[in-house]
Amino acid sequence: MPSNAIDSIIFRDMYGTDELRAVFSDEALLQCWLDFEAALARAEAAVGLVPASAAAEITRQARVENIDLPALRQGIYDTTHELVPLIWQLARLCEGDAGGWVHWGATTQDVTDTGLVMQVKSAYAVILRDLRALADALADLARRERDTILPGRTHGQHALPITFGFKVAIWLAEVRRHIERLEQAAPRVLVGQFAGAAGTLASVGEQGLEIQRLLMADLGLGVPEICWHPARDGFAEYVSLLAMVAMTMSKIAHEVILLQKSEVAELEEPYVRGKVGSSTMPHKRNPMICEGIMAEARMVRGIQNTVLSAMESEHERDWSAVHIEWACVPEASILAGGAVAHTLRVIQHLIIYPERMRRNVDALHGLILSEAVMLKLGEYLGRQTAHEVVHEASMLAFEQERPLRDLLAEDERVTHHLSLEQIDAMLQPEAYTGLSGLFVDRVAGT
Repeated sequence: MPSNAIDSIIFRDMYGTDELRAVFSDEALLQCWLDFEAALARAEAAVGLVPASAAAEITRQARVENIDLPALRQGIYDTTHELVPLIWQLARLCEGDAGGWVHWGATTQDVTDTGLVMQVKSAYAVILRDLRALADALADLARRERDTILPGRTHGQHALPITFGFKVAIWLAEVRRHIERLEQAAPRVLVGQFAGAAGTLASVGEQGLEIQRLLMADLGLGVPEICWHPARDGFAEYVSLLAMVAMTMSKIAHEVILLQKSEVAELEEPYVRGKVGSSTMPHKRNPMICEGIMAEARMVRGIQNTVLSAMESEHERDWSAVHIEWACVPEASILAGGAVAHTLRVIQHLIIYPERMRRNVDALHGLILSEAVMLKLGEYLGRQTAHEVVHEASMLAFEQERPLRDLLAEDERVTHHLSLEQIDAMLQPEAYTGLSGLFVDRVAGT
């Protein structure tokens, strides 16, 4: 029975996706290690260090389905070493003397580091694909809602009218920056490792650089500039970027939650008949998908701090750092990727209530347009005096629950300069959304 919710049959769909769980499964990890051993043998055969027949036999046997997993687990327990029992099994599987050439010149961390990078490369593809799909969905939503008015809110209070498309375009721009960050980081993160016992490639001498080049080309990874056994900044950067991505997903989800509150009711996460909000209150339509996204993001944020601690690696090798990455990098990838996939679902099926948005704009009876009045009046009284006049009227309107128009109409300091028709015109929300539409066009296109 799984001890982690990510792998739980009951809970796992709330904490990631099957696709990413498969990327970080035991079978996938072992296959990455075996792929390294096979590619290493081929590279060494290419430079004449390993017999070509041995490389071919190692490649033939380096399949996870050939491995006795229970025996491997017991071997790891008995030896307290994560790779040697696998090397023994692979060597025994090979016919003739080919097994004697398995793992030639490599060290364990070469295999485990590169294997994890190979898994990260697969996760990169999934997460970037979903982020790009999310960007497309956000762009479509921003264009559709380009001119849909709702209250802009600062400090949790009505500020000025904006459009929903404008709000979504801000999300879109942030998601696109994350895509760019991940793409820019890939050449630094997706780098393999073949360095030997202490990182100097003494085991293969002058042929080391060519073996390294051929090996990484075979695996589709970047060639390391120098050994990075004790330099863990690649995984730290990757997980830090995942934390940023996850927190953006959380921000979007939290906004949906806030705008789904009963008193606001401007948005709603996807709803279908049969979705249950409460076991005891039949009327509830809770934002439970969005709450799950926020939970995923918070966990990734916590993992980031742990992975950063692995950068403090001692001397030329430090398993206390590497063990952290084995546990944390897969978990961060699955949780962050899950947050992206779940946010994509929310955006693709988001329920929008434009009539309620428009009613909420009018909820304060004109106060949301106080800036427009203040600036116009400031042309006659000066900005500071105009601010004092409109502030006084606004506070009375708020406390007495009266329309701002009525309070302004009763103030001679206002009516001496502005007609009621001018005041009415300034209190039309549609006329004061600024460049919302133009910004949507700039970000999302037309």
